[in-house]
Amino acid sequence: MPRFPKRISWWLAAAATVACMAAGLWLGGSTMAAARFDQPITIVVTFPPGGGTDLLARKLGAALQQRIGQSVVVENRPGASGNIGARHVAEAAGDGATLLMVNSSFAINPAVYRQLDFDPRQDFKAVFNVGTIASVLVVPQASALHSLADARAAAQVQDLPFASCGNGTPQHMAGEMLAQAAQMHLQHVPYKGCGPAITAVAAGQVPLGVVTASSAAPLIEAGRVRAIAITAPQRLAQWPLVPTVAEQGVAGFAVEQWHGLLAPAATGDALVQRMHAVLAQILAEPAMQQSLREQGYTPVQQSAAQFGQLIAADIDRYGAVAQQLGLRVD
Repeated sequence: MPRFPKRISWWLAAAATVACMAAGLWLGGSTMAAARFDQPITIVVTFPPGGGTDLLARKLGAALQQRIGQSVVVENRPGASGNIGARHVAEAAGDGATLLMVNSSFAINPAVYRQLDFDPRQDFKAVFNVGTIASVLVVPQASALHSLADARAAAQVQDLPFASCGNGTPQHMAGEMLAQAAQMHLQHVPYKGCGPAITAVAAGQVPLGVVTASSAAPLIEAGRVRAIAITAPQRLAQWPLVPTVAEQGVAGFAVEQWHGLLAPAATGDALVQRMHAVLAQILAEPAMQQSLREQGYTPVQQSAAQFGQLIAADIDRYGAVAQQLGLRVD
C-alpha cells in the first residue's frame, strides 16, 4: 500500500470528508426536492366568501404564493357546516395541490351530523394551526345586562335566547357549554353566520349573542353592542376591561375557535413537513403576527402532530357535550 507524506495524507482525508458531505447533502437535497411545491395550490374554504375563515385563508394564500413562487387559489365550497368542502378535499390526491382550511366546526361536525361522507380522523393529515380566536358574549347597547352574573340571573328566571353563528358552530357549542357549566336556561337561536347574529343582537331582536371577537369588534367599537364576557382563558388585548367567563364565577371555562390547514390523508409526511415549515416562516413574520392580532387571532406555535392531537381531542370533547345534550343539526 503506498505511503504518502503527512501533508498529502491530510489533503486526501479532507477530500474524502468533503465527498462524503456532498453525498449526504445530495441525498438530503433529493428528499427535500420530493417535498417541493411544483404545482399550483388550491386552498378549499368550507364557508362562504367574506367570513373570518375565508379572509384568513386569502391572507395566508397570498403570503404563501409570494413565498413559494406558485399560484395559490382560494376556492369556496360552503354547505353543511363545512362538510361539502371537507369531502371534496378528502377525495383529492395527496400531492400537495389541495389543502383544506377549516375551523373548530370540523371537530364538532362528527358529533352533530348523523352521517358524514368522510372520516375526519382518517381522511386528513393536520398541516398547520394558524391561530385561535375567542368568542364574546354580547348584548344590545341599551340592555340591562352588564355582566355574566346579570345574564345568569335572568336565565334562571326564564329561558334567555342567545344568537349564534349557526347550528353546530363553535359559538353554538360555546353557548350550550356555558349553559351547562353556569346552570343557565339558554334558548339557542341560530343564524347563518356571525354577521347576521351580531346584527340581530344590535337591533334588539335577541337579548344575548355568542359570536367571534372579530365579528363583534366593529359593532362594539361603534357602540351598538356591549361585550360582557370573553370565552377564552385570558382577556383580550383589544378589550382589557372585559373579563373572561372563568373570571366571572365559571371556573375552568375556556372555549376558543382554532383555524388551520389540513391535507388529504394520502399526502406524504415529507410534504406535510415542508408545508408546515413554509407556513411557520410566514407566521413568524412580525407584520403577519400583528395583522392577525389586530383581527382578534392569537397565532399558535404547534407542530403538525400537535395540531392533529388538538383536533382529535376536540372531536372527543365536543362529541361528549353533544351526546350529553342530545344535540343534532340534521
